[in-house]
Amino acid sequence: MRGVDSLISPSIDVRICKATAGDADVLGQLVCALADYEHLPRPSAEALERLKRDGFGPAPRFDAWLAWVQNQAVGYAVAFFTYSTFLAMPTLYLEDLFVLPEYRALGIGRRLFLACAEHGRAHGCGRMEWQVLNWNTPAIRFYHRLGAYRLEEWLPYRLTREQIDALLDGTQTSEMSTPR
Repeated sequence: MRGVDSLISPSIDVRICKATAGDADVLGQLVCALADYEHLPRPSAEALERLKRDGFGPAPRFDAWLAWVQNQAVGYAVAFFTYSTFLAMPTLYLEDLFVLPEYRALGIGRRLFLACAEHGRAHGCGRMEWQVLNWNTPAIRFYHRLGAYRLEEWLPYRLTREQIDALLDGTQTSEMSTPR
């Protein structure tokens, strides 16, 4: 198997680095680009402010990495820790892995993924998990090439903030809408 660096053209200088507070706006721009790619609404201004606070405030809730080509951020990854009681070890959960379309197939996504995997290994994780939209065949193929497999027996579930409030207030109904 070829090394990661052999997948990137020698004429392209790619740097993968941990995002810092000074990168918060750039990270927000890339999150908006991912929303566009997935045909979802962009985060609101308030959500982008929470992203800055939660990623770079006094008690960060996630870690982020940026991929830079020259002085342009072209991709990012966001991950955080969960915990497996059966393994009795942390799990690294990959929330986002995104590379701008014009920079794909250069090995940049792989390098971002490997940075996250190394972070998980350094923190004693027993596994790494993520989700992929069922229509995103390029991402599915990418993860298969990395040796990952799809979990068949687990079904993702979600409650939104509004649904949590309704549940706790006793006003939920089984007919509540299914938001994204």
